[in-house]
Amino acid sequence: MNSSRKVAVVTGASSGIGAIYADRLARRGYDLLLVARRGDRLQSLGARLEQAYGIRAEALVADLEKEADLTALETVLADHSAIRVLVNNAGIARLGQLAEAPPQDSLAQIALNITALTRLTHAVLPAFKARNDGIIINIASALALDALTVSAVYSGTKGFVLNFSRGLQQELANTGIRVQVVLPAATATDLWDISGVPLAALPQETVMSAEHLVDAALAGFDQGESVTLPSMADAGLWERFDTARAELFAAMQTSQPAPRLLAL
Repeated sequence: MNSSRKVAVVTGASSGIGAIYADRLARRGYDLLLVARRGDRLQSLGARLEQAYGIRAEALVADLEKEADLTALETVLADHSAIRVLVNNAGIARLGQLAEAPPQDSLAQIALNITALTRLTHAVLPAFKARNDGIIINIASALALDALTVSAVYSGTKGFVLNFSRGLQQELANTGIRVQVVLPAATATDLWDISGVPLAALPQETVMSAEHLVDAALAGFDQGESVTLPSMADAGLWERFDTARAELFAAMQTSQPAPRLLAL
């Protein structure tokens, strides 16, 4: 892709949240680098967006759980001077009790939700810092803030995405690079098809459409949010949570054991 225009990279772009991000970013005038395993869907999406918005879209077929594919994409991102946006959306959920799940289910979630996201962020940062310009959007989950009996690994990986993003926000606070982390609650995507919990099993009043999710997340970005919870109406809830978190961390900074834990 030799476009002189700004390029947005979207992983997991073949359907669901990633496909909607691709549409909305194309609408904002970005050329696209679309990444996913399903090349036919990427080609179809790219063609539709090129026709609708007059942008250029390139498809890169990659399975980001595989070392060779991830390494190849890292090289593309590091060498692509037009990239201005990275949407780390690719992810997987394997919901079930850990003792009954094969280790590969856990490793797959770690590989995609943590390792790929971290390495792709590494890949774009040098150029972003050299230009003092760039956007990284990391898709976490409401389960970054909670854990269920069936979500120990998934919640753990999304907790990583939240804390990784917040640490990176502090690192880049005085630069022109913005990092947003998005925490969707239940969203109508095909992630559920292989998660172990079918979408139909959820109360439908709790499930947001991918379109509403992405539009809300981008509205949060436009309003300057660094952490966006698209389905949370009361922003004060997050503010109180984050204040309590900071107070808890500060209260731990002492060399002395808590009195309740001292031997009588």
